Amino acid sequence: MEEQIRRTSGWVRMIYIVFWLLAVLTVACGELDGGKWVGMYAADVRLTYFAETAVILLVAICVPVSLKLFAWILAKQIDKVSLPKALRLYLLWSGVRMVLLVLPVLAGFLTYYLMLSHTGVLC
Repeated sequence: MEEQIRRTSGWVRMIYIVFWLLAVLTVACGELDGGKWVGMYAADVRLTYFAETAVILLVAICVPVSLKLFAWILAKQIDKVSLPKALRLYLLWSGVRMVLLVLPVLAGFLTYYLMLSHTGVLC
C-alpha cells in the first residue's frame, strides 16, 4: 500500500513539474527567441481586446472551478471508495485540476507575447 501511495505521489509531483515547465518554456521561447511570432498581432486592436477578454474570462472561470471541483470530488467520490481506487481518482482529478490551471497560464503568456498586452501577464 505504501508503494502505491509513493507512486501516486510521484505522478502528482510530475504533473506539477510539467505545469511549471510549460510556463517556463513559454516564457523562455518568448524572451529568447527573436522570432517573428512575438508581437505578431500587436497592431490589431480588436483581436487584442478579444484575447484580453478571453484570458480574463478563462481565469475567472478556470481557477474557481478547479478549486471547487477538486474539493467536491474529494468529498463526494474519493472519500467514499477504497484506498487503491481513491489513489487513482486522486491522480486523475489532480491532472484535471492542473489542466484547468495551465489553460489560463498559457493563454495569458501567449496573449502577452503575441499581442504585447500586459493584461495577459497580469491574469
